[in-house]
Amino acid sequence: MADRAVYLVDGVRTPFLKAKNEPGPFRASDLATRALQMLLMRQRLDPAVLDEVILGCAAPRADEVNIGRVVALRAGCGRKVPGWTVMRNCASGMQAIDSAAAQILSGRADLIAAGGVDALSHAPVLFSDEFVRFLGRFAAAKSPAQKLAALRQLRLRDLKPVIGLMKGLTDPVVKQLMGQTAETLATRFGITREEMDAFAVESHRRAAAAHEAGHFAHEMTPLFDAQGRFYAHDDGVRPDSSLEKLAKLKPFFDRYGRVTPGNSSQITDGATMLLVASEAAVKRYRLEPVARLVDTHWAGLDPAQMGLGPVHAATPLLQRAGWALDDVDFWEINEAFAAQVLACLKAWESDDYCRSELGLPMALGPIDRSRLNVDGGAIALGHPVGASGARIVWHLVEVLQRHNAKRGIAAICIGGGLGGAMRIERL
Repeated sequence: MADRAVYLVDGVRTPFLKAKNEPGPFRASDLATRALQMLLMRQRLDPAVLDEVILGCAAPRADEVNIGRVVALRAGCGRKVPGWTVMRNCASGMQAIDSAAAQILSGRADLIAAGGVDALSHAPVLFSDEFVRFLGRFAAAKSPAQKLAALRQLRLRDLKPVIGLMKGLTDPVVKQLMGQTAETLATRFGITREEMDAFAVESHRRAAAAHEAGHFAHEMTPLFDAQGRFYAHDDGVRPDSSLEKLAKLKPFFDRYGRVTPGNSSQITDGATMLLVASEAAVKRYRLEPVARLVDTHWAGLDPAQMGLGPVHAATPLLQRAGWALDDVDFWEINEAFAAQVLACLKAWESDDYCRSELGLPMALGPIDRSRLNVDGGAIALGHPVGASGARIVWHLVEVLQRHNAKRGIAAICIGGGLGGAMRIERL
């Protein structure tokens, strides 16, 4: 990214709202529209001046196809501003930012709203294939006798619903749920249940402290639902989380395992939007960017160990910058699972892993935990899949500003055996 700079001007997210066994109060397009409208209002920009709106979404509703265009229109950008959607599973929001950067670097755009959204509480409950076949036979039957014959072929088990979210969280190649891949990493690196639960407790403690101190106040816009109810905070944060409480939870993905709902990220609804600009746009609209997107890397690895994606994506960024791990002022690593983040830290500390998997002469070493996810992460805040990659990028900018620091890396693991990472510099 040497010829044209890519600036991050501002970012807004909604509160992340935990799914509660029923569709939440907001659809994905509601959440992303609110975030985009507030982002543009804060910059006093006419929505029509945007060159594009790019939105990451992993699980759009059937009636929100190309949700990026839906949100652009609902936010008042007008018919002439293109809107489009990207999907890279957990990194969809980060991919949207990278796509915006590519457009700016190519000279095809100067001012783009990019981010991500998912309303996972609205994930569909599906019919089984057997029941769909029955519906087809029943619809094709002409006479009462034919319809009765079709009915006789229906079995009670055919009526069992298929949970769309569980399908989406299962890798189609290795046939494992994402939580099962976290169990694999826990076994590989000898991560104990106590270590995972302690990491989760600390995530909640840091998130609660950040809320109390107002560290999310600038990045977050409140919401009102159709009944006038007010949503101002992430509602999955548990300030009273403790090792004793988490120890009572049973493993979810393996009855003999260590990964529980308490040390995993929460199923959540939420959106994040960023304003990404070229130098020309900064001058034209008198914007005040706060950071620069310096470099991005995408990596592939074994889908059964997808949680190590941040290691494989962030390490090339370090190498290109000539940095060691402790040259990074602050890190954001998405907390899909406590086991997954802990495995990343242990991988960087392992001579064997760094040699065999990364081609390095020795281990890169430890990351200072006081500079990692300083305001908690997805275990406490939630993981609306399409939004999380954008959230960690913008929150990293907020952290760098607050601490008067310069260098940051945001990294995320991605279902399917991928990793993504971005190197940010505060201006």
